[in-house]
Amino acid sequence: MAKVTSIETNESRDVDDNSNIKEACEELGVPFCCEEGLCGSCAVDVVHGEDNLSELTENEEILDRDKKHRLACQCRIKKGEVEIRF
Repeated sequence: MAKVTSIETNESRDVDDNSNIKEACEELGVPFCCEEGLCGSCAVDVVHGEDNLSELTENEEILDRDKKHRLACQCRIKKGEVEIRF
């Protein structure tokens, strides 16, 4: 079981290994709009655990994201814990 933690709210959500973090981030307060990696509304800063996330998607690269600056709708968590700020 993996975990996503929000620095702002100091809350965490458990998620299955290898699953998308969108739902957990939404519950933690991250704003979402298109949910397809086109608008950038769900941009998060990865404070800790960037290596626990999937590789950047093409849409993230188009929006100049990097391992520390991701789109929550595009990320999958491989395992472990990820701390985010939004």
